[in-house]
Amino acid sequence: MANSSGSIRTPAAKVRHLGSARSGTQHAWRMRVTSFALLPLSIAFIWIVLGLVGKDYAAVREALGSPVAAIVMLLFVPTSIYHMMLGMQTIIEDYVHGEHMKTWALMANMFFCAVVGLASVYAVLRLSFI
Repeated sequence: MANSSGSIRTPAAKVRHLGSARSGTQHAWRMRVTSFALLPLSIAFIWIVLGLVGKDYAAVREALGSPVAAIVMLLFVPTSIYHMMLGMQTIIEDYVHGEHMKTWALMANMFFCAVVGLASVYAVLRLSFI
């Protein structure tokens, strides 16, 4: 078996225990932790939103201004935005092949998630304190 690099290791030996498994473990762990955290938060979020169906603006504002609803929203929004950012990062890294395009897509993903997250947190805080 001829090897142009001068190494006597086989190609299979070179890739065994190396590669994305070293850096991807933390990413996968964060995805699982945010998924687990989003289970009860999503149920609470849906429960709050379903409780607001059919109410007028003042009643919705009053309900979302309560401390319990505000805390649930302030936990749900950043967690879901972070989970979304991690998921999109995985998709971009897997399916965008050009390095420049991948870099720009990852930057756009972070920027979009930051803008949506900050706007959502601002909206919840504004409803809670005004």
